[in-house]
Order: sequence, then structure tokens, then C-alpha cells
Amino acid sequence: MDLFEYQGKQYFSRFGIAVSPGGVADTVDEALDVAARVGYPVVIKAQVKVGGRGKAGGVKLATSDDEVRTHAGAILGLDIKGHVVKRLWVEHASDIAKEYYASFTLDRPNKVHLGMLSAQGGVEIEVVAEESPDAIAMLQIDPLVGLDVATARRWVAEAGLDEEARVQAADLLVKLYTCYVEGDCDLAEVNPLILTPDGRVHALDAKVTLDENASFRHPEWEEFRATETEDPREKMAKEKGLNYIGLDGTVGIIANGAGLAMSTLDVVNQVGGSAANFLDIGGGANADVMAAALEVINTDPKVKVIFVNIFGGITRVDEVAKGVIEALGRVTITSPIVLRLDGTNAVEGRAILKPHLNDRLLTEPTMLDAARRAVAFANQ
Repeated sequence: MDLFEYQGKQYFSRFGIAVSPGGVADTVDEALDVAARVGYPVVIKAQVKVGGRGKAGGVKLATSDDEVRTHAGAILGLDIKGHVVKRLWVEHASDIAKEYYASFTLDRPNKVHLGMLSAQGGVEIEVVAEESPDAIAMLQIDPLVGLDVATARRWVAEAGLDEEARVQAADLLVKLYTCYVEGDCDLAEVNPLILTPDGRVHALDAKVTLDENASFRHPEWEEFRATETEDPREKMAKEKGLNYIGLDGTVGIIANGAGLAMSTLDVVNQVGGSAANFLDIGGGANADVMAAALEVINTDPKVKVIFVNIFGGITRVDEVAKGVIEALGRVTITSPIVLRLDGTNAVEGRAILKPHLNDRLLTEPTMLDAARRAVAFANQ
């Protein structure tokens, strides 16, 4: 569960992490009230779960009531990458001497927690990783040991944070780690973590993703769920028992297995396309499951082609082929379909499909060939 920035900051505050004073506003009048309370100048921030707010006009500085009225009125209702702004976070503007980056997440392959710290904050960490990989200090943390202040101080020195920021930054990192662990986060990120001209360190932003599997321990998370606007595609998929994540591309993806689904997204991107979704139908690629998957993807108006990528291991390809044919009899599909079927009983499966193939239902022998064909359809 991804939190809005203001929710992330409220979550941080529970663990003693210093954040800028501010408040939530759903109207211009409420924004004026918050600004009067926290003191000018203030920053007015659109609350959407997507990056690029500043470039889209969703973050503005205001030094007076008139400027708050102007900026709050312009930001409320603003469409930022398909997300309409319905709520603002208004906070006292901070003077910034230096910007840093800090985060904790899970290093799954190594079964440890991973801390990332950089003296280059305020930009996307992917950019830093690509342009200056040595500027990120990684710290693997044994969950049974945790993070203490002494280790945090060595870490901030290794990352090259300014001398005057190190003691406070180390203390904040220990609190951020506590938030990450005890707060059951998948991600706890601060970008930027700032040093002010008068020598204070605090979190200027908050990106928090909560682990849904831990929700039974956190009845207080219900307040976060109440503010969620669920993607209608994801809602339909959830009702049908499908593992689906909506994206913004034009190639609908159906695959069996999370790894194959991720590889399919990568291959589509590799050949110049963009995926409209992640959809893993698992091992049960029968007619009911296939019909449900096709129905969900068919509701996405951005989809121009559907790429079905099935590798039969336990799942037999001939049964998948029968499922596809039966599903197409149940669902009226508006987009062409490209199939790649391989694995157990693949020859039999392709033979079953052959009489039904046409210029809207095609097969390709390899994943790469199928991706190229699908992207060609999408680009027409």
C-alpha cells in the first residue's frame, strides 16, 4: 500500500522523525487556514501517488494569502499523469543548505534489509545510480541485529554527508530504520533529507510503502485505505482473483508465472513497446481464468493489442489452447491477440489453435517474435 506524502510524514512522526510543520487541505480556504497556522512562506504540494509533481505545476511556493489562493486553486483539480489532485499538503517552507537521500527496503536475494544513503539528494536515485554509482553508500542490515547509532555514524561518514549533518542524520536514520521495521514498510524513503542553514536535519519528503501482508498487525491502516482511489482495472482483477497491476502502456500482457510476466514486460520494452499491465494467471490457465484475464484487459481503453505469453511446465499447452478458444467465445475482444505458446504439449496446443487463427488472432514461435508482432500492432 503506497501512502500519500502527507500520510508518509504523519507515519514518520510516529517514530520521532523530524518533518516540516504542515497540514492537509481539501479546499482553498483550508489551505489558507494551514498557512496561517504554520507561518509564511509555505509550500503547497499536490497529493498524488506519482512523481513529477513539480514539473507538472503541482508544487508551488506562496508568501502571502493571495498567493495561497492562486496556487491552491490552480493545483486542486490539476491532472498529473492521469491523477487528479483532490488534496493538498501545505507546509512551512524550509531553507535548504544541502540535500541528501536515504531509504530502507528489502534485499530479497540476500535476505537482509538494505539501506541506501547518498550525499546527492533531491533527484531520482535511479539517476544517481546511473551517473554516479559510487555516490550511493549501501548498507546490508541483518534483521536479527538491526541498526545502531554507531553503525549509522560510520555509514553517514562513508556516504560523505557534511560534517555538521552527521550526528543528526545518524540519529534520524536509526529512527527511519525503526519506522521501516516496526512500521512494517516495504519501503521507507526520504528524498530529500535536508540540512538547513542553521544546522538542522529533517525529512523534506516522505515515500512510504506498507507491507499489506502485515495489515493484521495494524488496524490503524484503515485510515489510509479510506483515502485510496483504486484503479478500476485492478479492482475488477481483484474481484476475479487475478494478480494484476495496471500500467500506462498499449500492450496488454497475459502470462503464467510472475517471472515470465516480468520478462514479458521487459521484452516488450526492449522492442520499443510499452506494457499496459502486469497480469500473472499462474498455473490455472483454463477457460475461466483466461476469460477473466481477457475481460479485464479488454476494459482498458489504452490497450491496442493483447500479448498472451504461456510456457507450459505443469500447465499443459493444449489445455491452455482450449482455454483461449473457449474464452474467446465468451468475451468480445476489441484488440488483436498475439500468442506465444511453448512447453509441455506445445505442438498439440498449436494444432488446436491453427483452425482459429486469422489476422486478429496470431501465433509466433518465440517470445521475442511475439513481442515484435504485438508492438507492431500497437504502433499502427
